Amino acid sequence: MKSLGNTLKCAREARDLILRKVAAEVDIDQSLISKFEKNERKPTLEQVVRLAKFYNLSEEELIIHWHSEKIAEDLKYSNLTTEILKVAEEKINYYKTQNNAK
Repeated sequence: MKSLGNTLKCAREARDLILRKVAAEVDIDQSLISKFEKNERKPTLEQVVRLAKFYNLSEEELIIHWHSEKIAEDLKYSNLTTEILKVAEEKINYYKTQNNAK
């Protein structure tokens, strides 16, 4: 399974771009992009959107990668992962119904 960082690196390399060029185009520091690609640091959601647009990648897929990696990082050592995710899904559905009721 490809990480978000690996996906970004492959997109850059497929276009034969150097980090400096990408950094200038998306207004994100070159060293940060390098860290994203090495999975040493996670981009913000805004940065993910900018990179998706620049590389012409599915914004939805990158956002799913971004959220899922954050969740996986938080839960990777928990023995309660499945139960936590079930309860989180229930809460999300509840919040959505509350927002729709307004």
